[in-house]
Amino acid sequence: MPEQFVCKSSEFKNGERQIIRLGEDEVGVFKHEGEYFAYSNYCVHQGGPACEGLTIAKVEEHLRPDKTSMGLSFSEKDMNFVCPWHGYEYDMRTGCHVADKRIRLRKYKVVEKAGDVYVVA
Repeated sequence: MPEQFVCKSSEFKNGERQIIRLGEDEVGVFKHEGEYFAYSNYCVHQGGPACEGLTIAKVEEHLRPDKTSMGLSFSEKDMNFVCPWHGYEYDMRTGCHVADKRIRLRKYKVVEKAGDVYVVA
């Protein structure tokens, strides 16, 4: 399988993203907590640039034993990214839409070797 160079791993900081061309496709590559994630930059909703919007911590609701809400907070570890066109929100680790897990972006494998980051087609 062909590999597309993204950048030097030393230049790719946690919380950053790169948008690369992979043949005819655009791919968003994220680095979160030392891990790399790559997805099609084509939103399943209406084709917007899915990987180019906000990155935001997942919102979690905390429930009492009787299932009443204790309020909302931001996750300490889980991140999402949001398509800037219409707000479709995707889980950074899986590429799944946060409200409907059946909807997902195409996921690409990312490899790091010899100090470089590559996306595998």
